[in-house]
Amino acid sequence: MAIIKPNNNTISAITALPAAIPTGKVLQVVFNSYSTYSSTSAGSYVDFGLSATITPSSSSSKILVISDTQNPNKSGSNDVWVKLQRNIGGGSYSDLAEFGKQMCWNQGTSENRLATSGGSYLDTTNTTSACIYKIQFKSGSGELNSNGSLSTLTLMEISS
Repeated sequence: MAIIKPNNNTISAITALPAAIPTGKVLQVVFNSYSTYSSTSAGSYVDFGLSATITPSSSSSKILVISDTQNPNKSGSNDVWVKLQRNIGGGSYSDLAEFGKQMCWNQGTSENRLATSGGSYLDTTNTTSACIYKIQFKSGSGELNSNGSLSTLTLMEISS
């Protein structure tokens, strides 16, 4: 078996990537979890109850948002849509991304089916004001509820 030695160095001797490869550093991490009941019926988005706030240290930083929401249904067959919104400095919320939909279908029984909706989004805020990120969700048909399942939201400030 051949041992690869990049630039004639052992792997343990490599301490940095070549200058041609741009890298960012994680400057701060904010994590929040939510496991309280929230519910919606078909049609419109409602607040899920999961939010997190980060204040970028530089206006050139990017914010990496990672969401993992657990959405069991209660009745009927449900499509689950999850939306990410952002508020900068106390202004109004803006839609950033829709993390797609997952299908919950209980075939007419009262048994809950779990839909896991997750996603990530790289945000350019161009600010050093506090940024609030929140999750909303909606159901295609029937009632949808979080049923106290653990959902998480992670924010990472990445230097440019």
